[in-house]
Amino acid sequence: MGLREVLTPFTVWKRVFDEPVTIKDPIGRPGADRYRGFHQNDMDKCIGCGTCETICQNAAIDMVPIEGVEPEKGDSGLRPQIDYGRCCWCALCVDVCMTGSLTMSNEYTWVDTDPDKFRFIPGIDGDWKDDVAGYEREGQRVLSGVERIHMEEMEPEARICNFDEIVAGYTREEAVLEADRCVECGLCVATCPAHMSIPDYIAAVRDQDYDRGLQLLYETNPFSEVCGRVCTHKCESSCAALHEGDPIAIRWLKRHIIDEVPFDRRIELIGQPVEPNGRKVAIIGAGPAGLTAAFDLARAGTSVVVYEALEHAGGMMRYGIPEYRLPYDALDRDIGVIQAMGVEIKTSCRVGRDVMMEDLQRENDAVVLAIGLHMGRSTRVPGTDGPGVEKAVDLLRRITDGEEVPVPEQLVVIGGGNVAMDIARSMARLQKAKYGEVGITLTALEDIDHFLADPEEVVESREEGVEIFDARGPQEVMRDASGAVTGLRTWRVKSIFDAEGRFAPAYDESDERVHAGTMVIEAIGQAADTSLLGEALTEALEWNRGRIRIDDAFRTSEPWLFAAGDAVKGPDVITAVADGHRVARTVMEEFSARQVMQ
Repeated sequence: MGLREVLTPFTVWKRVFDEPVTIKDPIGRPGADRYRGFHQNDMDKCIGCGTCETICQNAAIDMVPIEGVEPEKGDSGLRPQIDYGRCCWCALCVDVCMTGSLTMSNEYTWVDTDPDKFRFIPGIDGDWKDDVAGYEREGQRVLSGVERIHMEEMEPEARICNFDEIVAGYTREEAVLEADRCVECGLCVATCPAHMSIPDYIAAVRDQDYDRGLQLLYETNPFSEVCGRVCTHKCESSCAALHEGDPIAIRWLKRHIIDEVPFDRRIELIGQPVEPNGRKVAIIGAGPAGLTAAFDLARAGTSVVVYEALEHAGGMMRYGIPEYRLPYDALDRDIGVIQAMGVEIKTSCRVGRDVMMEDLQRENDAVVLAIGLHMGRSTRVPGTDGPGVEKAVDLLRRITDGEEVPVPEQLVVIGGGNVAMDIARSMARLQKAKYGEVGITLTALEDIDHFLADPEEVVESREEGVEIFDARGPQEVMRDASGAVTGLRTWRVKSIFDAEGRFAPAYDESDERVHAGTMVIEAIGQAADTSLLGEALTEALEWNRGRIRIDDAFRTSEPWLFAAGDAVKGPDVITAVADGHRVARTVMEEFSARQVMQ
């Protein structure tokens, strides 16, 4: 080391008493209008999908909770926090933002004496949040497809002549293209009643790993053949892709996976149940809730017998959904997998007639009531009593069973839900076969934008010749002197609920129509037949507006009886599946608790 190197450190001491000359804003001019400065985030637009966090290669973004921002449907409640010690200002986070909420200001300087002040929550922190200049995604440029990949389906003039399945399903090439649109944000998982691993099974489609995809489906849904066709797909209503274009076809991708895996292979992938645990459970009702509970309990080693009053298993999936929407061989494959787990299903066996409830209580460790809504409700307007007025659920069941049903040339359907559309479209097919034309009028209290039916059901009904009158309230079933039905008299609906939110339709009596028809079909809701319980048990149970009262774990007020499915929650297959899982878990928890007590 030389003399200079030795003396250099001491030369700085001559500046020890000088005033500091640090400049807080060393440049003093704004960046260019399109400069990628500090981030901005429109908190009202942001849905917390986390695509920005996922795409950041430097791990500079963390999704964090924000005070005052609560999780809700389609919004995780989280917002991005930027670590400017890691950010390289590549702007990929802005380019991939699904809502366009994330942008970058042209501000590029920040001075603070606190060395920890390098993490910011855009929209909350930073003085640049109101800048208009800076970088944002250009126009409609997006990094993923905006439009849903089209699925082939039968044309109206072809499908109206039969009950064949309408949709064809994706090819592998189509499925991969649709799966590639998913950004794996996971908002759909929270919305799905069964909390299916949606981003993971969509990724399996993209990777063409159908074995993995099927295993993911069966973790949460043993009715993927069914739900891949008729699920109400609430998940799609919270899909982040909605903010750029069409939501991901989550339902169709689920169906694609199950279509690609043969029946025998499904059983291999799911695996065999554990060793028997010596417990016995009786389940009343072979619908989605009862059979899902049976699937879980059997796989856990419990002996399960399901009692079904009708000739075939499936509940309202079979007897309430027409075959053009849900082919029964697809339903049978789902049920076959459940039976392969050791579940015994006794059909044409009505509790209260062929087997008594007290016998089930005595012979089993638990009983699960999972009956569907097989009884139709009536409007009770004048003229509904007597021949010529039918309940939609009764007719749908008879059509499924292959029974002869009355098919007039002109009929009227009351209702705006899926059941109303199902019976209208089913009767339209029968009319087309018998008369060569369709003569169906459908009336509903709701205006068309608030129909309870799926939008595609409404569109397809109209394509098949069903004439729809919305915002019409039934007042009387018209009959001639002989008592034969001649039509339905309706008034225009001004409102459905009163100021307190109670059901109290108000009408414009001056706007009256008579819809001609020699049959009226009521499709305004369903109820459960609880007569199987018997008088003593009915009296012992607690009730809630006509439904059996249950707690959050699906326990009734009787410790040996549990209840789930449509009879306690209302009609929806995927919700019934979720209920089936929960009630099975509760039953197994009860078994464990009893074992500890012993």
